[in-house]
Amino acid sequence: MAIEVFNRYEHKYLLDPATYEKVLRVMDEHMEMDSHNVNHGPYTIANIYFDTRDDYLIRRSLEKPVYKEKLRLRAYGVPELDSKVFLELKKKFNGLVNKRRTKIFLGEAYDFAATGKKPPVRDFMNGQVLREIEYFLSIHDIMPKVYLAYDRIAYFENGNPDLRISFDKNIRTRRSDVRLESGDYGEKLFDRDIYVMEIKTSLAKPLWLAHMLTDLNIKRVGFSKYGTEFRHYIHAASRTVELPVEGREAI
Repeated sequence: MAIEVFNRYEHKYLLDPATYEKVLRVMDEHMEMDSHNVNHGPYTIANIYFDTRDDYLIRRSLEKPVYKEKLRLRAYGVPELDSKVFLELKKKFNGLVNKRRTKIFLGEAYDFAATGKKPPVRDFMNGQVLREIEYFLSIHDIMPKVYLAYDRIAYFENGNPDLRISFDKNIRTRRSDVRLESGDYGEKLFDRDIYVMEIKTSLAKPLWLAHMLTDLNIKRVGFSKYGTEFRHYIHAASRTVELPVEGREAI
C-alpha cells in the first residue's frame, strides 16, 4: 500500500551532469534503485499545481513564511479521466514537510477542486485526507494553474526506509491546457542540463551521505520547481512592449 502521510525534511541540490554522474556512483554503493526505475531508466511524474486567481499560494511561498501549504494533483505517466491519481496537500512548518495524499479518480479530483465538495469515500481513498483537502478548498478559491512534469530516478537505503534520494531532470511546464490527460509536453524549465537532487529524511543524514556532499562540494539550495516556474512566468509577463513611434503604423 502506498504511504499516504509523510513527515520529513526535504533538502534540495542542483547538480550539473558531471557531478550527477559522480553522485550516482556513490548511490550505487550505498543505496538501491526504486522498483519504478525499470532497467535503471527514469519514470515520469506529472503534476498540476492549484492556486488562486491572483497566485496567492505561490506568492506567499516565495516569501518564505514559517508556514505554507499547497495543493497538487499527481500522476505517474499520462492518465485517463477514470485513472487513479494522487491528490496531495503539502504543508511546511519550520522546514518540516508534512505531505498528505489520497488516491482518487482523475475526473473526481477535477470536480472536487472546482466545487469544494468531496466525492464519496471509496476503499482506496483516505477519508481523513479528503476532509483536510475539503477544508483547504473552503478557504482558498483555487483553480489549476500549472502543469509541471519531470523524469525521476529514485533510490532508497536498504534497511532504512526513512531515507529516500531522488533525481529529477527534463522539467517541463505549461500554463495552457492544464490537464493531466492532455499529454506530457511543455517548455523546458532550464536551458541546460540540470539535475535536481532531493534528500528526504526525518532523521540525520548517514555519515557516508554527509561525506559525499562535502567531498563533492555540493551545497544545499532553496529551490522550488513551481516557484522557479512562477518566477519565469512573471519575468516573461513583465517584459515591456515597445510603443510604436509616432507617425508609424503599429504592428
